Amino acid sequence: MFTGIVETTGIVTALKKAGRGIDLCVSPESGFDVRIGDSVSVNGVCLTVVSKVPEMLFNVSPETLRSTNLGELKVRDRVNLERALRLGDRLGGHLVTGHVDGIGRIIERRREGEYTLYRFEAPMDILRYVVVKGSVAVDGISLTVTALDNRTFSVAIIPHTMKVTNIGQKGAGDKVNIEVDIIGKYIERLMGQREKGDGLMELLRKEGFA
Repeated sequence: MFTGIVETTGIVTALKKAGRGIDLCVSPESGFDVRIGDSVSVNGVCLTVVSKVPEMLFNVSPETLRSTNLGELKVRDRVNLERALRLGDRLGGHLVTGHVDGIGRIIERRREGEYTLYRFEAPMDILRYVVVKGSVAVDGISLTVTALDNRTFSVAIIPHTMKVTNIGQKGAGDKVNIEVDIIGKYIERLMGQREKGDGLMELLRKEGFA
């Protein structure tokens, strides 16, 4: 579990095919203490550290390549990094699992005063969980939704976030990993089960069993 508060960025130093997946090497740009077996969010994707000499090494599966933008990484690309949340840590962003829901695309970037506004195009099965003033993780960054329509959502990013993450290096046409707020998915699941349960009770009453 993560918070969407990026701790540092890293530079991709090597990419190597490993069967249908890849081995991804990342060198953190500042102190980033990890051990082998630790979970790390890389551009919002939960990966496991399998080696850390000299850089962090991650095995990326074919499914992860298919459902995220990690397959488009190149050597010297900058990625967002966050270590897994520990019990007792402050939850500065929102609950992020590192299980990306899908890929979005930047369709607009513009300055508005001190802020940089981004508009993302996303699939409908992602947008159904997005709400204005709600949280969404974009490449592992916890952001607040400022606008929403049936095809896109927008966010306003402060200068600090532009500086300490890789979002400032991205513009129109670039793909991003999107994870929606997990709370909305749980609510939908529970409501669906409740409706099924209500239907069962109605059938039992109709047949004289309740």
